[in-house]
Amino acid sequence: MPILTELSKPSDWIEPDDVPRPVVTYGFVTEDFDGIELGFHSHAKGQIILVQRGALSCEVEGGLWIVPPRSAVWIPGGALHAVKATAAGALEGYNGFVDPAVGQNLPRTCCALSVTPLLRALLTRAANLPLLYEEGGANSRLVSVLLDELAVAQIEDLHLPMPNDHRLRRIIDLMMNAPADRATLAVWAKRAGLSERTLARLIHQETGMSFGRWRQQLCVMLAVKWLAGGASIQQVAADLGYESMPSFVTMFRKALGTSPGRYMVERHSGRS
Repeated sequence: MPILTELSKPSDWIEPDDVPRPVVTYGFVTEDFDGIELGFHSHAKGQIILVQRGALSCEVEGGLWIVPPRSAVWIPGGALHAVKATAAGALEGYNGFVDPAVGQNLPRTCCALSVTPLLRALLTRAANLPLLYEEGGANSRLVSVLLDELAVAQIEDLHLPMPNDHRLRRIIDLMMNAPADRATLAVWAKRAGLSERTLARLIHQETGMSFGRWRQQLCVMLAVKWLAGGASIQQVAADLGYESMPSFVTMFRKALGTSPGRYMVERHSGRS
């Protein structure tokens, strides 16, 4: 597995679209980095980014995805996307690139995926194949099983719809920079120079969610990201503006079906 400095490309990197193989997989690992940000770009091949340690965020037009440990994000071929990891520390995982000609059964839209031990093992094995692996034999069968497992991976609710309206983007940037600010819809509307009714209508029109539901999903996304970075549940609850840790845990459990502590334990226990 190549060692990456802040996820920079290794010296022997070959653009995956230029590799004449249906699946191209690279590993990445760094023990100590200060964060990275890759601006919007695209590939003809679809891309899966699997995270073993650390957490990434990926923005595609219309949405933001958080990728905690033992999860992955799928990005269809041709989709403009930006990748960011802002928390310092270890980051480890895999990039897999899939030719659309063999990926007909894969999702047509960007989505977060839960990673089974088998899918993780297949990506690990594929990343250790020669870049121009021999086709028609065992390696091709390995790739076929990898595609089958990827096609049935469970979709996770780690998606935050992102609006295009510039007024909403300003509000959302402020909310993401100060998530502990629990101001009401009326207050945010006043800050934006909009009526409360107009802001509510715009949020629903652009994201399909109410203001309250959207803000809750933002809290879930940030919580997963911070917990993956090593923050305590108590610290996350405070940073999100919750008056008590139990109220935060209740919100998290309603959103993801389990407590934040169990959620992260399950992901870290899947690293073996």
